[in-house]
Amino acid sequence: MTAAPVGRPTEDTPVILDATEVIAGYLPGIDILNGCNMTVREGELIGIIGPNGAGKSTFLKALFGLVPIRSGDVTLRGESIANKRADELVRMGIGFVPQTNNVFPSLSIEENLEMGAFQHHKQFKQQFDKIVELFPVLGERRSQRAGSLSGGERQMVAMARALMMDPSVLLLDEPSAGLSPARQDETFVRTREINRTGVTVIMVEQNARRCLQIADRGYVLDQGTSAYTNTGKELLKDPKVIELYLGTLGA
Repeated sequence: MTAAPVGRPTEDTPVILDATEVIAGYLPGIDILNGCNMTVREGELIGIIGPNGAGKSTFLKALFGLVPIRSGDVTLRGESIANKRADELVRMGIGFVPQTNNVFPSLSIEENLEMGAFQHHKQFKQQFDKIVELFPVLGERRSQRAGSLSGGERQMVAMARALMMDPSVLLLDEPSAGLSPARQDETFVRTREINRTGVTVIMVEQNARRCLQIADRGYVLDQGTSAYTNTGKELLKDPKVIELYLGTLGA
């Protein structure tokens, strides 16, 4: 894993990823994103919240090349990555964990992690040893078939697989969705632990209140645009955010 940064990111911390006026959608002529903006500094944990249909997951998929960007730009350390293929983005240091279908159920835990390292298979053992330091249970159960795992355990495998390429930026699409309250809390703790190793995390979440509690900064998406942004702590006590979003999303 990347070495842990000294202290939390500040305004002087270099920008690692920048999205500017992103317009994107799945079908020709139908835009889901209508000018999204986001600036992410190295080592930050960014939370993206908003009502259903706001374009949160679409925004994450557009960053990872899974939804066509029609205008605007996304840069990684100043280099444009808009509409690059997902495999290219993985090589450039971006990992992505989808909300569903995020493991190979017929493969073992170890084989799932091997799939995560397929572009650098010679480094598999070295990376696997690092991963099991973060997720010891995966080492203990490395031969267990992923299809037999609980939802929370599958989420752990999916996150670990995305980390096998040692990404500098990790995109998480609703990692707590469908999990029990206890498993949800484990997922948020695990996400913060990953971030503390030096990995920049951008997380879309339905549990808005818990997301903002661990996020350095948050973005509120509404109708495909970035409606509000501030620190996680400030958004938690912003009257408008509480009224419009936390009242239903974070209760």
